[in-house]
Amino acid sequence: MRNKITLIKNAKIVNEGTIMSGDILIEGEYIKQVEASISPKSADVLLIDAEGKYVLPGVIDDQVHFREPGLTHKANIETESRAAIAGGITSFVEMPNTNPQTTTVEKLEEKFDIAAKTSYANYSFMFGGTNDNLEEILKLDKNQVAGLKLFLGSSTGNMLVDDPEVLEKIFKSTDMVISVHCEDEGTIKRNFKKYHDEFGDDIPVDCHPLIRSEEACYLSSSKAIELAKKTGARLHIFHLSTGKETQLFTNKIPLKDKKITAEVCVHHLWFSDEDYKTKGTHIKWNPAVKTAADRDALWKALLDGRIDVIATDHAPHTKAEKDNVYTKAPSGGPLVQHALQAMLEMYHKGKISLEKVVEKMCHNPAILFQIERRGYIREGYYADLVLVDLNNPITVQKENILYKCGWSPFEGSTFKSRITDTFLNGTLVYQNGKFKEVKAAKRLTFNR
Repeated sequence: MRNKITLIKNAKIVNEGTIMSGDILIEGEYIKQVEASISPKSADVLLIDAEGKYVLPGVIDDQVHFREPGLTHKANIETESRAAIAGGITSFVEMPNTNPQTTTVEKLEEKFDIAAKTSYANYSFMFGGTNDNLEEILKLDKNQVAGLKLFLGSSTGNMLVDDPEVLEKIFKSTDMVISVHCEDEGTIKRNFKKYHDEFGDDIPVDCHPLIRSEEACYLSSSKAIELAKKTGARLHIFHLSTGKETQLFTNKIPLKDKKITAEVCVHHLWFSDEDYKTKGTHIKWNPAVKTAADRDALWKALLDGRIDVIATDHAPHTKAEKDNVYTKAPSGGPLVQHALQAMLEMYHKGKISLEKVVEKMCHNPAILFQIERRGYIREGYYADLVLVDLNNPITVQKENILYKCGWSPFEGSTFKSRITDTFLNGTLVYQNGKFKEVKAAKRLTFNR
């Protein structure tokens, strides 16, 4: 059977630090040619006129919680990957704190089986480390799984790793990327007791960043980095939320040579503690959204290269769950559908260039996790592409939210930019708000 051929004409192509006007020829699953002008050599070509639009590599989100198995009243791989595609995210790495937890090779493969049947986007999964599963970790094929995830602070589906000896053994035993959630449990418990003693269960939500404090984050992050330096482990620290933590990282060496890397999430770049007044528990995340000064410091570190990746930590809960009092409202919120638009909004505000958005959301996750042939617009790479109209406003409303939970922390916000087309492995899967009746997703592979 002949490969299908698509030609994207008249695009502004954002890739590898430049924006060029040109065309992209797709043959089968792959990018065949990228040139200033390409003429179709056959009548049997799908022509896409991208006049006035920008083409970006598909976004790679290295941290999502799609809640399957076991928590599917909140979300599942099918619903959330569909929302991701509409948001220009073509590949995701999902976390292990499901039910059952992804802490055995058997449970990991069960999740891969679900994704193979239902995912709209390319997929991989993190394997969860615990206090007693080192034998399972040693069975993993490093080219078939994204990496290890360790919770050094408790969160949804408590998988806290708090045995120092076990932690050091894990760090010494694998050359895969170890991704960590860093918050010091002892500090959080002391802070929580103080506020619970004062307020009971109905703690004001603006106390959240005082409970899950700067000190809790910095103490845990600095310990993890110290252990990585001692053992030579490859460490990636998820969702930085404080300015103080940014001082722990360097921009002096290229990303491919870094042993210790960092990421920031969209919500920590967008919201501050001032937003608790209007958003309440809907912006309750772990780690907490903190001060405007913290947000400014995160932006500075992102732009100067100390922070390497922008991710979502997409973690949906039902609105009924989120509308509880502080102690009963779970942390986390849905973001994959709107993350790229939020960062494009920051481009419009002059905070970040389009080239830098692509670097942090597309190129760097591919480098960091050594993902095969994705994250760039290059000949021979998979054709995961996103077409964006930067001047086609859209307001986030109940009717256009695709998350299973049905709400968004951006509800009511108007974004200047719109995702118009998404290509996955050479197939046009989403166009002008409609999904094509085809699934083209593939399991991510890694070149390690």
